[in-house]
Amino acid sequence: MTLILALDFGGTKLAAALVNVGSRKWLRYERCLSPVDADANTDLEIMRSLIYSLLQDAKPAAIGVSFGGPVDASTGTVRLSHHVPGWENIPLKRLLEEEFGVPVGVDNDANVAALGEHRFGAGQGYDSLFYVTVSTGVGGGWILNGQPWRGAGGMAGEIGHVVVDPAGPVCLCGKRGCVERLASGPYMAQNVREILQTKPQRREGIRSGEVLRRLVGDDLTLLTGQLVAEAAAAGDDLAKEVLHKAAWALGVGIGNVANLMNPQRFVLGGGVTKAGEYFWQVVRQVARETALPEVDFEVVPAVLGDDAPLWGGVALAEMGMA
Repeated sequence: MTLILALDFGGTKLAAALVNVGSRKWLRYERCLSPVDADANTDLEIMRSLIYSLLQDAKPAAIGVSFGGPVDASTGTVRLSHHVPGWENIPLKRLLEEEFGVPVGVDNDANVAALGEHRFGAGQGYDSLFYVTVSTGVGGGWILNGQPWRGAGGMAGEIGHVVVDPAGPVCLCGKRGCVERLASGPYMAQNVREILQTKPQRREGIRSGEVLRRLVGDDLTLLTGQLVAEAAAAGDDLAKEVLHKAAWALGVGIGNVANLMNPQRFVLGGGVTKAGEYFWQVVRQVARETALPEVDFEVVPAVLGDDAPLWGGVALAEMGMA
């Protein structure tokens, strides 16, 4: 029995799973939230406890790791985490190889999720695909000619920082109108919050923001991207407006990427992609309008859900065993 251990260091959660090579079903699975005040050491200790709980004296043949932040995949060194302090230049691959004595592969979460969807999910049977995750941020991962493509410095796929509205709001990266600044969950919530705070009354007689206010009991600090989607589905005009802008931004980004690289499929995952049929309709329509008529592609939902990085970890580990 050959075992593979898959690990997922997310910005807010940690997950680990054990699987037999060739199986599509987890043997054992552990997941927990990262503490709010966590640092790299905290997350490493929690992950170690998850690993030993899973292994129960067994030994994996290889380990595949998804990390939520920039990674030098050639050395398995984490450059930093945008959400958890203390991860700067941590040699995660070396640490795990020293502790467990088996080959370890480490890459950023979007690249690993792309690999997971390609091998086990919506990308099966396709040589080229671009995976996009739309949640706390917006990231992307490439599969070209059946292999991960990371770019010269490992930064390929950063669709979140493609500028689609040069006059738009300022993004965390310092530029204006990035896809992430308009389409990520926290930024959608922020956009709604700012409009409601500056224009608290109904705008031009439209029932705008009332559902949103009701959902959070008038406490605008409780707004989330998910609540924006719920309010839009319930007919709130402001929520629909912000959701439309998010879907538009993502669609423009996808259409431009389609023109540039011409992949067969775009596979979309992450919490924001659960925003409902209207969101998908706008994304697909705008992507199609942005791309040249001759450029053929599909935009489809990811099928592995939150487990895409873990299944990608399995694929990464298998590649290290080959």
